[in-house]
Formats: sequence, structure tokens, C-alpha cells
Amino acid sequence: QVQLVESGGGLVQPGGSLRLSCVASGRVVSINAMGWYRQAPGKQRELVARISSGGSTDYADSVKGRFTIARTNAENTVSLQMDSLKPEDTAVYYCNANLRTVSRGWAGNYWGQGTQVTVSS
Repeated sequence: QVQLVESGGGLVQPGGSLRLSCVASGRVVSINAMGWYRQAPGKQRELVARISSGGSTDYADSVKGRFTIARTNAENTVSLQMDSLKPEDTAVYYCNANLRTVSRGWAGNYWGQGTQVTVSS
């Protein structure tokens, strides 16, 4: 019923920029929050940035000042502008949404399949 589709990943040089986008589609009733997580080899999945329906944002300390999360295009879309990328930003980035669907009255977490971001050394 719900799909999260990420786009915008790729290969960049250190100091470069990428913009990730995620669109939640399907039988979505409302979205409480959307965010981005990442997982590097040998590491646990970690929160990168998150934005609530009310507009409040949270960022990992490691990306503050470099990444910006925003709601774009439509209410079911979130973007992550990544500037001044570093090799340690290399990871698979996953879109996450806490949302309600037509078939259930409570919110649940949904995940995209991930998009690879590689920052060369």
C-alpha cells in the first residue's frame, strides 16, 4: 500500500554535493515525520536528518551545517541537500516515514530500499 522511493544518490568527489529525494506513494493518509538514515559497512544504521509534519528538524552532529532536510514539491516528498561531502559520508541512505495508511488507524514506520552515496577519497 505504501512505497518510499529514493533518488539522487551517486558518486561525488570530496567537497561535492548531492541532493536526495524521497516520495511516499500509495494509500497514505497522513505523515507524522520523514527522515533519512544511513548505514555504512560495518556500522549500525544511524539517523542523518528528520523533519516532522510541524516542520521541526533534527540532524546528526556529524552533518550539521552541511546537510539540509526539507519538505519539497508535495507533502509526501522530502529532500536532503548534502553539501561539503566527506568520504565518511559514504553509505547507503534510506528514506523513512512515520505515517498512517488507509488500512490502519495508527502510524507506522516505513522504509525505502536505499540509495548509494559514494564520496571518493
